[in-house]
Amino acid sequence: MLILRRKTGESLILGDNIKITVVESNSDGVRLAIDAPKEVSILREELLEAMKANQEAAAHVDKEKIEKFKGMLKESP
Repeated sequence: MLILRRKTGESLILGDNIKITVVESNSDGVRLAIDAPKEVSILREELLEAMKANQEAAAHVDKEKIEKFKGMLKESP
């Protein structure tokens, strides 16, 4: 892991085409600007973890129970 110290207005470059600039820094945290190609996916880590947890939960759902529930919904007036 690389640890850097940057001041407001300073940037760092990842690879050939991703630029991260510190826009603001205060006691609440840091605001970053990320300039990257559209094909580069940028997600906050907590959102990625939530997506993975949802996918795991969905993988463990009993498909038979879902189909039974769907049938019950179709039968409802």
